[in-house]
Amino acid sequence: MTLASGVALVVFLFPLAYSPGPGNAFFAAIGASRGLRAAIPALAGYHVATFVITCSIGLGMGATVLRHPAVAKALAAIGAVYVLWLAWLFFRSARSRHASSIEIPARSVGFWSGAVVLLLNPKAYYIIAVMFARFLQPPQDGDLLAVLAITVIFTLNNLLAFVIWTLAGQGLSALFRGVRSKKWLDYGFAVTLVGVAVWMALPVFL
Repeated sequence: MTLASGVALVVFLFPLAYSPGPGNAFFAAIGASRGLRAAIPALAGYHVATFVITCSIGLGMGATVLRHPAVAKALAAIGAVYVLWLAWLFFRSARSRHASSIEIPARSVGFWSGAVVLLLNPKAYYIIAVMFARFLQPPQDGDLLAVLAITVIFTLNNLLAFVIWTLAGQGLSALFRGVRSKKWLDYGFAVTLVGVAVWMALPVFL
């Protein structure tokens, strides 16, 4: 991969990673509820999964979801249910009467939570496939290095974007210090996660 193609890839990925979207909303919600430090396991899980799935699709080993719509729909349905469960945690937190109960339990949004949000989102697979179709040259010597380069750029770009959104959520939470305000903030992010679940479930109905 040349420097020019690497820059072109970053420009291509910029609006996908930094504009509002389901992944950003997910981590902004975690940041608002528990802060960046507590979100690190989920960030790690999401981006380890991103690296593995991206690399496998680039090498032609992860195309099952792309070839079989039924598999994509099953993943979308399971992923949507999982995110709805996370939304319920925020609703339950918001209904709590005590400030000490407001935070979401750490185990609920750990490494595997982040990984699941990526692994059960078939739309991410299609975005990755489009990226490789655009930036991976026809088969030639060195394809493995090109796939690894694209995968690393894609993963690190996403990680930076999601850290920024997590910090934004944390900053928003700092503006709402009262118990009542924090409850309404939790309600707001619960609704946001319901929206993420709906977005993930769309392939089931298409």
